[in-house]
Amino acid sequence: MSSSDQATQSRVQANAENRYRIGPGDLPLSCPMPAMTLWNSHPKVYLPIEEQGGSAKCPYCGAEFTLEG
Repeated sequence: MSSSDQATQSRVQANAENRYRIGPGDLPLSCPMPAMTLWNSHPKVYLPIEEQGGSAKCPYCGAEFTLEG
């Protein structure tokens, strides 16, 4: 298996879930996140989760993010 095939398999489908728990290593937060595939998603938007009390909601897909730690 090529390295590009492995990278594709390790990615998470964008918009596959409605709620995501993220950690400080995931900041700055964007939706879709870098590990998500982008082919069927919306434009990338950065979410100011730290300024919103540790939670944010994507205006495009409605995914909810919670900052832990």
